[in-house]
Amino acid sequence: MRRTVASSRSIPFLAIIASAGLVSVVGCSTVIAPVTQRATAGLTSAVLDHDDPETVRLGAPAYLLMVDALIAGDPDNSGLLVAGAQLYSSYASVFVDDQPRAAKLAERSRRYGWQGLCHADTVTCDSWRLPFDEFEAIIDQVQAKNVPALFAAGASWATWVQVNRADWTAVADKARVEAVMKRVVALDDRYRNGAAYTYLGVLNSIIPAALGGKPEQGRADFERSIELSQGRDLMTKVLFAQEYARLVFDRELHDRLLEEVIAADPEVPGYVLTNTLAQEQARRLLADSQDYFAE
Repeated sequence: MRRTVASSRSIPFLAIIASAGLVSVVGCSTVIAPVTQRATAGLTSAVLDHDDPETVRLGAPAYLLMVDALIAGDPDNSGLLVAGAQLYSSYASVFVDDQPRAAKLAERSRRYGWQGLCHADTVTCDSWRLPFDEFEAIIDQVQAKNVPALFAAGASWATWVQVNRADWTAVADKARVEAVMKRVVALDDRYRNGAAYTYLGVLNSIIPAALGGKPEQGRADFERSIELSQGRDLMTKVLFAQEYARLVFDRELHDRLLEEVIAADPEVPGYVLTNTLAQEQARRLLADSQDYFAE
């Protein structure tokens, strides 16, 4: 089962790391009423530290509707739009198996992400419709104060690409996602403990080196992300194994990373939900290792 070309599976779980921001309305707390701020902060903590993904899956839709209502009441609020982008991105990529439904939710996520970045930095408005060189030049003008909106726009776009990965026109947008995440890294590579590096690691591990890919750069990106999170975010190691180690057919690295994830304590504040999901995926990948790496 050795993978030699980019497949329809090229970007799965690209946006699952966004689950660390499943209810990250805290990022827009300065533009929400104090009572709402306290409520969302408490809910954020409760969800991110929950060890039962099914409970979160069942409860999240109500919160999605609440954020939709907040955005409807204040449609120019960049912080709320960023929160909406993160919510829909995470929910669509992690908890929705039905492709048409996931595509609809991912499109809302992407729309919120674009609008949030536009309101945060008007130079970016409508840039996503421009030719790539012009788009990249505009993204390179975004300033450090707008990193949260830039990251949310990139993450929600990555989810949209993932959900629509059967459409090669959509997959071609991965170059734009990469440009966004490179700018995040240039401005603040420690943002969300290096999460942008995880995205770059996946993007650089899609295509084998023989076909023009950059898997060794992908490995460096994954390793930097692990370094910045101090190994607390187990999902990065899962993606490192799934995307890089399987691409280069390195079973020793693959199994070691997954065994480290399974053996780790998932009870890390702010990462419990993500780490629980990571351990579930690690067990599935490790169980499939023998077949995948068979000569």
